[in-house]
Amino acid sequence: MSTSLVDKPLLAALMFQEAWRRLRRRLRNGPVHRLRFAGTGAARLLVVPPSLRHGDPLIAEAVYGSRFYFAGQLLEAGDGSIFQCPPPSAAFTAELNGFSWLRHHAAAGDALAAHNARALVCDWIRISGHRLSGPAFEPEVAARRVIAWLSHADLLTNETDYRFYRRFMNSLTAQARFLRSVAAEAPDGIPRLMVRIALAFASLCMPTGNGRIRAAAENLAAELDRQVFPDGGHISRDPAAVVAILAELLPLRETYLGQGQPIPKGIYSAIDRMLPALRFFRHGDGSLALFNGAGVSDMQLMTALLRFDETLGEPLSHARHSGFHRLAAGGTVVIADTGRPPPAQVSHGAHAGTLAFELSSGPCRIVVNCGRPVGEKPEWRRLSRATAAHSTVTLDDRSSSRFAASKGLDRFLGNPLVPGPTRIDLAEPDVDPQRGGAGFLATHDGYDRDFGLLHGRSMILSKDGWTLEGRDRFSRTRRARHQDHAIAAAARFHLHPGVSVEMHGAGEARLTMRGQVWRFAADQPFTIEDSILFADSGGARRTLQLVVMFDPGLTEEVCWRFERER
Repeated sequence: MSTSLVDKPLLAALMFQEAWRRLRRRLRNGPVHRLRFAGTGAARLLVVPPSLRHGDPLIAEAVYGSRFYFAGQLLEAGDGSIFQCPPPSAAFTAELNGFSWLRHHAAAGDALAAHNARALVCDWIRISGHRLSGPAFEPEVAARRVIAWLSHADLLTNETDYRFYRRFMNSLTAQARFLRSVAAEAPDGIPRLMVRIALAFASLCMPTGNGRIRAAAENLAAELDRQVFPDGGHISRDPAAVVAILAELLPLRETYLGQGQPIPKGIYSAIDRMLPALRFFRHGDGSLALFNGAGVSDMQLMTALLRFDETLGEPLSHARHSGFHRLAAGGTVVIADTGRPPPAQVSHGAHAGTLAFELSSGPCRIVVNCGRPVGEKPEWRRLSRATAAHSTVTLDDRSSSRFAASKGLDRFLGNPLVPGPTRIDLAEPDVDPQRGGAGFLATHDGYDRDFGLLHGRSMILSKDGWTLEGRDRFSRTRRARHQDHAIAAAARFHLHPGVSVEMHGAGEARLTMRGQVWRFAADQPFTIEDSILFADSGGARRTLQLVVMFDPGLTEEVCWRFERER
């Protein structure tokens, strides 16, 4: 859903805030201030922090052959430097200059991979390192590069000559100074948090005073307190953000311990909150639920993170601050979005998926959302964020949240969500005491402004986990007005590609997957239509969806059910 005149004051405010942030950053990085970043670098590294991210030697081999595959796009550099080739996308540029791919060279572990890694770092320093501006020095990209260089310093500096070592240390020091200058001006959300994490790493790994170590730790702890909810979720409401933050915080905590430095309570507390949140968002097969920008799950990384989780209890059933419900019984898991969209400033990756849900049974994913595409095709990103790409209800094929949809705004603001649902009412559903089970009833007002309708969804999972009953209901508000045409409501249930579906009698579909059979039934006619799963490691995959069409003016309530065959 595109923006309207009502949304323009908010967009104007966002544009002013972003313009002011960019101006402050430019003033801090002007020719005079840039002199602060120059000078002699640290003489040596005190410690090399650990890394939990795994690498693939085959990718290191491809990089050695000048084949770079980043952000779902391949670029062959040929005989020239990859840092001088026109990049295919901004996402490719960010990943290239972030240097997280050094982990693949570390995984290869041989002299050739180390030599290639040093050559690429040397190339970057020669071509881009002196600029301190442009895409390579976007705050989040620079922060990820500092973390990657520190984490793989052994790979880069072992058995190297003194000249490279001095250039490496001088560049690393200049980048740390740069990050300290722009930390307060970094974009809100993950970018600002990554800058604070990188500065904490730098303060521990390079010789500095205790005051700077303490200041970096306190600034990071304050940012974590602001961005990480009490239930462990992130303000972006993206489950993948929990993984990304923990992947840096846990090695940072180990580095503090190794250096004998006290760890601020804010860092410990954030880790203790986020590890259970990671379990909250996982399905039975170990993958993350696909909400608000989550894409392909890094299963090995999540396994490594969960080794640090000492809480053995069951995850919460309601992450109240993050705005999600989790129902689990008998190996069946339901995860539903029952919260408002994130603040506009951190909503650039958020989806219009209010009251969407996902269903899994053991290792089988059944109902999914379409998820974030592997690549950065703009049209796919727009499609993946729309309400129709989620297992919830759309009205007149519109999204429940609006997008700042224009190319100019996309470039300047990153396409945030502007007001969608502003109110979510939660209640306990009516559960049959004899059958038992657990569930929720949630109502949102995302369609109130355009249609004068509130969408309510109740879901109940039986105590044995073999039946999920749902109900979608629309109620009128004072904004309701006469419609000169029927409103087309569509309740969508996107199916995982591993699910085979066929109609089975009147008003029922049979779903088959990996030794399990489930049945879907609804009290209104439904169809089987094409769909697409964007979040797949091999790229977008065709799949199917169940679609229940109805007119809320004639049918206020639709009931549906997923039931496993016994």
